[in-house]
Amino acid sequence: MVNKIFPKTILNRHKKRDDWFLDDYSLNPYQLCEFNCIYCYTRGSKYGENMKHGLTVKVNAPTLLERELLKRSKRKEYGFIALSSATEPWMYIEGKYGITRKCLEMIAKFRFPVHCLTKSTLIQRDLDLLKEIDKNAILPQDLSNLKHGVLITISLSILDEKIAKIFEPNAPKPKERLETLQKVKEGGFYAGVAYIPVLPFISDSDEQLNEMIRIAKEFQADYVFVGTLTLYGIGKELYYKILENHFPELVPKYKQLFRIFNQPNKAFQLRLEKKAREFCEKYEIKYKIL
Repeated sequence: MVNKIFPKTILNRHKKRDDWFLDDYSLNPYQLCEFNCIYCYTRGSKYGENMKHGLTVKVNAPTLLERELLKRSKRKEYGFIALSSATEPWMYIEGKYGITRKCLEMIAKFRFPVHCLTKSTLIQRDLDLLKEIDKNAILPQDLSNLKHGVLITISLSILDEKIAKIFEPNAPKPKERLETLQKVKEGGFYAGVAYIPVLPFISDSDEQLNEMIRIAKEFQADYVFVGTLTLYGIGKELYYKILENHFPELVPKYKQLFRIFNQPNKAFQLRLEKKAREFCEKYEIKYKIL
C-alpha cells in the first residue's frame, strides 16, 4: 500500500553547497523507497526495517515546488537541486504517479539546474524534459564554468549481479543501470557514476575498484565518485543480519571496522580515495565533477 501525504514544504535549502554533488537544494518527491537497498543510510531511522512499508507519495510536491521556486527565482537564488538525497526519484511507482516528472516541469519553468541521482532506468522517460533544463538553466555565478544545467549520476555499489541482488533486492540490475548511462550519454548529457557505498571486504579490493572505474570509462562516464558505507541504528542491525546469512566470515571484520564510528576509520577512507584517484588517472576520467 502506498501512502499519500501533503507536506508543507518540499525544497530543502542547504546551509552550504555540497562539495561532491554541487547541490544547494534537495528535493525528495517520495518518502522511503521501493528498491529496499540493505545498505541505505536512511535505514538508520525508525522506518528502516523495510523501506517498502510506509512508502509515501508527496502528492502536492509540484505545487509546493512551483511556489518555492518562484520565490527563489525572484531573489535570483539559483543553484543545483539534487533529485534526490533520501529516496529514489524514479522508482517504480513514479511510473504511476509522475510526481518527479511534474517537479521537473517546475524546475524547467523556473530555469534551475538539477542533479539527478538515480539507480533507475525510468529516468530515460524524462530525457526530453532534462534536455530543456540543460539548455535553459541559470547556473550560480561561481559554477558558470561548468556549462551544464543537468548532471546525471548513476548509482552503483557492486558490479556482480548475484551480490547486487543480495544488497539491492528490488533495484534494476547493474547492467541495466550502465545501459541507462549509455542512453544518457547518447542524449548528450554530462553524466557519471557514483560507486557509493563501496562495501568493505565485498566490493572494495584494488581489482574491483579498477574494474569499476574501467567500466565507467567504457560506458563514457564523465566522472566517478567513490564513497564509503554508513551504518547506524536499525540499518546496522539489518546489514549485519545479511552478512551473517551470506558472508558470516566478514562479521568480525565489520564489527572491528565499525566499532566506534558509523563509517570506516579515516585510514580506510583515505586508502579508498587514493586508489580511486589512481584508477581514474589510469583511465583518464575525472574523480568528482570538478
